[in-house]
Amino acid sequence: MESNLKNLFDNTKAIIVAILFALLIRTLIAEPFSIPSGSMLPTLQIGDFLFVSKMSYGYSKHSLPLSMPLIKNRIFYSEPKRGDVIVFKLPSDNKTDYIKRLIGLPGDKIQVKEGRLYINGAIVDRQKEEEFVQRSVMGIAQRFTRYTETLPNGVKHSIIETSDDFKYDNTEEFTVPEGYFFMMGDNRDNSLDSRSYEVGMVPMVNLVGKAKFLFFSHDNEAAKWWQIWRWPIAVRWSRLFKGIH
Repeated sequence: MESNLKNLFDNTKAIIVAILFALLIRTLIAEPFSIPSGSMLPTLQIGDFLFVSKMSYGYSKHSLPLSMPLIKNRIFYSEPKRGDVIVFKLPSDNKTDYIKRLIGLPGDKIQVKEGRLYINGAIVDRQKEEEFVQRSVMGIAQRFTRYTETLPNGVKHSIIETSDDFKYDNTEEFTVPEGYFFMMGDNRDNSLDSRSYEVGMVPMVNLVGKAKFLFFSHDNEAAKWWQIWRWPIAVRWSRLFKGIH
């Protein structure tokens, strides 16, 4: 009886230590996230699973489980760079995880005119690339124009456009306040981001971490969770362990 109790105690202690260690890793080093929408196409696809570095920008309350208010503002802060792909908490509720690309730093003036991005009054260079094709849930091929966009600091990344005359293709000029950032999705005509008042500017405290690399990717249209025999063909093998730029 005494031996059984000791074994139960030892097993319970081991489980608690393992849980605490996992929480420590998740809080201080890296946290996994999945992509539920196409707002960051072509960079990120629905069904991608990625690791986010929690160390990149320091820590805030949103680095902690359940956003526990144990940290005021940020500690060990390092300012993100223009072009970083970042997970942040939606400012309107401080709960929902969003992932977008950082376009505007504090003090910047950001505007979109006729589909073209302007930073501090200068048009951002973009070069047309091959067409991007994405199949809808009904299997219909959706075609987008793909561009390589080069930000003022030299960061190059892909964006896609349906046209240059969608809802957020003509905006006011936004001035990014101190301590805030302007975020945009790479799928420019299908992204709710800082161009919209539903999202707006993202405060420094809401940054969760920098998206670093994919560790898994699954095409949910190729195989449902119960179709075990189709799992191998649904894995996007070429995307595994791919860095995020």
